[in-house]
Amino acid sequence: GLFVTDYFTCTPRKLSPFRSFASIELFHFHIPEDTVIAVWNLITFKEQGGTFGDQCPDRSITVYFRSGAPSVINPLHTHFPRDTAVPGSFALTLTWTLPNRTTGVFNVTSPLPGDWFLAAHLPKDEGKISVKVKGLGGTGLYEECQYLFQPQLIVQRMVNIAVLYPGYFTEQSMAPHNHSCLYKVFVPSYTSRVLVEVLQCRGAEGCPLWLRVRAKAPPVHNSTALDCQEHAPCQLVLDLPFWQHWYYVLVEKHPGVPGTVSFQVTVQLTDCSRPSLARPPFLPSSTSMNMPHSFGSVGGLVLGDSPLPTSPNGTKHLVPIPTTSPASELCWPVRPTLRNELDTFSVHFYIFFGPNVSVPPDRPAVFVINLLPVLDSGGVLNLELRLNVSSLCGENATVFGCLNHEVPLMSSDNASVTCETESLAGFLLSVNATASLSRLRIPYPQTGSWYLSLRLLCATEHGFEPCTNVTAEVYLRAYLSPCINDCGIYGQCKLLRTNNYLYAACECKAGWNGWGCTDNAEAFSYGFQLLSTLLLCLSNVMFVPPVAIAIRSHCLLEAAIYIFTMFFSTFYHACDQPGIVVFCIMEYDVLQFCDFLGSLMSVWVTVIAMARLQPVVLYLLGAMLLSMALQMDRHGLWNLLGPSLFALGIVAITWTARTIRRRHCYPPTWKRWAFYLCPGMLIAAAAVLLYAFVETEENYFYIHSIWHLLIASSVGFLLPPRAKLNGRLGPLPRRNGCRYQLCINEQEELGLVDTAMASINSICTS
Repeated sequence: GLFVTDYFTCTPRKLSPFRSFASIELFHFHIPEDTVIAVWNLITFKEQGGTFGDQCPDRSITVYFRSGAPSVINPLHTHFPRDTAVPGSFALTLTWTLPNRTTGVFNVTSPLPGDWFLAAHLPKDEGKISVKVKGLGGTGLYEECQYLFQPQLIVQRMVNIAVLYPGYFTEQSMAPHNHSCLYKVFVPSYTSRVLVEVLQCRGAEGCPLWLRVRAKAPPVHNSTALDCQEHAPCQLVLDLPFWQHWYYVLVEKHPGVPGTVSFQVTVQLTDCSRPSLARPPFLPSSTSMNMPHSFGSVGGLVLGDSPLPTSPNGTKHLVPIPTTSPASELCWPVRPTLRNELDTFSVHFYIFFGPNVSVPPDRPAVFVINLLPVLDSGGVLNLELRLNVSSLCGENATVFGCLNHEVPLMSSDNASVTCETESLAGFLLSVNATASLSRLRIPYPQTGSWYLSLRLLCATEHGFEPCTNVTAEVYLRAYLSPCINDCGIYGQCKLLRTNNYLYAACECKAGWNGWGCTDNAEAFSYGFQLLSTLLLCLSNVMFVPPVAIAIRSHCLLEAAIYIFTMFFSTFYHACDQPGIVVFCIMEYDVLQFCDFLGSLMSVWVTVIAMARLQPVVLYLLGAMLLSMALQMDRHGLWNLLGPSLFALGIVAITWTARTIRRRHCYPPTWKRWAFYLCPGMLIAAAAVLLYAFVETEENYFYIHSIWHLLIASSVGFLLPPRAKLNGRLGPLPRRNGCRYQLCINEQEELGLVDTAMASINSICTS
């Protein structure tokens, strides 16, 4: 055959340690049909400060692969919520081969066509001392090690694959240098059986051929196979094939067979809506079989609108295959569902004349749920069955439901209570008089058609048998949601995006884990949550002594800012708690901004007050610059260090100037240095060190409470004493303003006379 190679790549992305699915990086690829091999080139490299991170430690990178939808991963081995089905995926761990770069290769032979998803993450942090809550990365104190991941995809697909038409023979001669022949046949809806047969095998003793069949992609070594040399006739039967998909037929020669081997291959499809008839060899048009209009090697001809099909080697064989014995499988009418989109990943599927459905005893009730490609695979498919017990009329009956992808399970074996066959896997639900409610949740479901088959069986001594004269009534609810139970009270459902693909995931808090934040193995108790909230809130009461000291020293502006900080810090931490002990008086973003601004302004005005500088312009300049800095990067450490260092520079300059002018150390008394300035500076330095290098997510509650205590204590020590006038304590003298005279009418201020009649007795002060 002729092969074509396609290349796909994604931009590098920074990986994060795994905490929840919201912390992974997701990559989306699309593999075309008729692909025989896909090769993923997984490139990982380190960066530190814009250069190669040779000094960064090696951290393993885990990559997950899944076809049709994102992988449902659980690297922390947490518990999933009840009634949750976990689809499988393949995982690969990359190790480092070079100091700053490594490459991994992942090959998939005959991959399934359509969407493929890769998920990658770093291992979970082990609780090392690092500032995670405040986010020091990128603040300039140190260069953070970054691990970047870039997947590339190379696919090789075959073009012009020969198409087999149901009901016709196709002759083929396999030359000595050829190893195999590949065909494909389209299976429409309501097909209960596919029969592939190899006939008229000539050119060698016996029939040294292998017959392999696989749905959606070319066969591989473990596909359904049959050795034609050991089985005569060489017929391969597939029951319950996938609807609306291509089936690939591979005919291989045994190794070491010389000469040319000739054979005929044919396919017969059984229409389950008419079990006594096979698919007719000629249909009026392609729409009768819901067949694609493109037919590969036959040049895009349409049945009914074109000449009869020809075999790949150009020989016409128009002899139809006679119908065989009727199939034992029956299929019943499939009831559609109405799709109602409410929001992103919020879709309800309504049943016509529902939601209560009747399940008769003689046949199953089949429903179809259609999930749109790409759009619906990032949520959770929910299914709920509720039995009306009174409808059973006292019978010991059970309603079994089978949810299968792309084909309904319609077995004639009434005693069967499974939803799986050799080639088909599904999900089983059951309701009866004892357990009248059953739920099923499928995170990240594969898109396409999902079929729900409901059957009513009665329990007897010999197992389950068909019921008589009993019709069960079942309430059926099917819907798509972003997360499982909206992540509960200890989680937040986040809508995430990677390029043009949307998906949702839970981000848990208060020590809860799991896909739906239901694993309480490491959860915080209510007492611990209450204690942490009280510590963070009540530790702000330590600002009361600095407020009193500021008022006593006539530093009213400083006192007002301390009160502002104490108020908003208390209510911000009451609103910022991860558990259920939460109290918010305003929007979270407003409280956070006011808390951060108050904290930085407290540092700024305290240091300016130490310099004994009176111009209000410094306070206004600090407020404007700090507001701008917080808007740019609210969690940056330089928001604290920048104003502090700048203000300390002003203090150093003013104190040095006064020391030179007075020819004496300023402040002049050693007691001021020993009992106030030095202890205050040490306490402030300890607070900054705790904030920058000790505080982590695990110790945030008590370390940040200690930070509140230390900062408030340092303010009380560092505030300057009340200024002295003529040996007495008092306010500093007012300096001239902007050379304006302020004239005050004393009588007018007192409201004693009419300003129009009284003489003006103005008291003017400069």
